[in-house]
Amino acid sequence: MKDNPRADLGKLVLRLALGLLILLHGIAKLRGGLDQITGLVESHGLPGFIAYGALVGEVLAPLMVLAGFYARIGGALIAFNMLVAFALVHIGQLGQLNEQGGWALELQGMYLAAAVAIALIGPGRYSVNGK
Repeated sequence: MKDNPRADLGKLVLRLALGLLILLHGIAKLRGGLDQITGLVESHGLPGFIAYGALVGEVLAPLMVLAGFYARIGGALIAFNMLVAFALVHIGQLGQLNEQGGWALELQGMYLAAAVAIALIGPGRYSVNGK
């Protein structure tokens, strides 16, 4: 099957958008610490070390996605990170709408959908893996 350069460019745009936006959350956690996340995790009866998983999902995985280095795995890690965020932070907002009538979790939902898309379609030709 012949590669489509526009499809590869679209994959690059998707990777760059998701990777950068999630990485910014990770950088904030690196700069501000994980105390808030640790407290949240422990408040749900889980061991505090699980908070370090946020760094995997918000630093390591976005770097993988940005570079296109095992981007499918990076996308899956970001998707899992978003599901954990839904479960620990946003569970009460799942059925809520915002002031404009949109879903209260539309940003988080878009992150999840983009991560799943990358996990399914891969990084494209413009990537370290180049597939």
